[in-house]
Amino acid sequence: MNDTAQHDSPLHDTAQHDALVIGGGPAGLQATLSLARVHRTVLHLDSGVYRNAPERHLHNLIGHDGQDPAELRAAARRDIAAYGTVTSVAARVVSLTGEADDFTAVLDDGSTRRARHVVLATGVRDELPPIEGLTELWGRGVAHCPFCHGHELSGGAAGVIGTVPGHLLHLAGFFPRISRTFDVFSHGTAVDAETRAVLDAYGATVHDQVVERVTPQGEGLVVHLAAADPVRLDGVFVAPTVHQAAPFAEQLGLEVSAMGSILVDAFARTSVPGVYAAGDAAHHRDLPMAMASVANAIGAGALAGGVCVADLMVADRAALLAPTAGR
Repeated sequence: MNDTAQHDSPLHDTAQHDALVIGGGPAGLQATLSLARVHRTVLHLDSGVYRNAPERHLHNLIGHDGQDPAELRAAARRDIAAYGTVTSVAARVVSLTGEADDFTAVLDDGSTRRARHVVLATGVRDELPPIEGLTELWGRGVAHCPFCHGHELSGGAAGVIGTVPGHLLHLAGFFPRISRTFDVFSHGTAVDAETRAVLDAYGATVHDQVVERVTPQGEGLVVHLAAADPVRLDGVFVAPTVHQAAPFAEQLGLEVSAMGSILVDAFARTSVPGVYAAGDAAHHRDLPMAMASVANAIGAGALAGGVCVADLMVADRAALLAPTAGR
């Protein structure tokens, strides 16, 4: 990471950057690179906390399938370090205030930074079902995205844990083509006749018992049920509840979806001028749900960075013409 300004800058940085990019994942790194490529001054802030940190391999990204996510981030930081208009700081932002052309971020060391526009690439936090062992095995046999982790269960035994019929059907629909067997755990919730008929047609084994805990075993895991035999699997999928990982949507008064994601238009603009959002934290207004993946995050970061540049250019042109107004 280009840490030339890391914690040795003055307590209150009076220099105003063109853009402040918050987030060190794929969306934030790509937005920073896009801004840097056209020589915009960028302050990139990275808290060091990443949604996919527990994962050993990322998938479904051409050219990087199977790579450690940390290696992708490191390569992106090396790319960004080559541009002299970027200042990267390893720090957490605790508050963000202001309006277009005058935003102020307060960092966890008490220092402040200023920027004309802001790109939020702050990601989300996953809340797993309250089942013993899921958190410990998250990214180590417990996953949520078959596009990212389904293929690795080819010919093996897969499972799905959930209480919402729609989630069960969506996740279970992947596995007839992938795994040798798969089990569905409704965690004590009754499965309606229509859902059960579809699951039966998929060839799933349905368990209605409460899941008491999940434990590791070799390269796989074991799902322990109340009053039933444990089930040995190679991997299990759940549908976590997601929350914004940062408080900036509330602090800036951004419009959010019913699921708490920052709503953006087709150009990554939020409801507040000068603020853009990309990656897992953002939700396109016309889509039924946030579309989370590394590939989508990179594309969204490029879009947010590019639109931020376009809006800065509009403001720059207005400022250039302002002295001649009224002549």
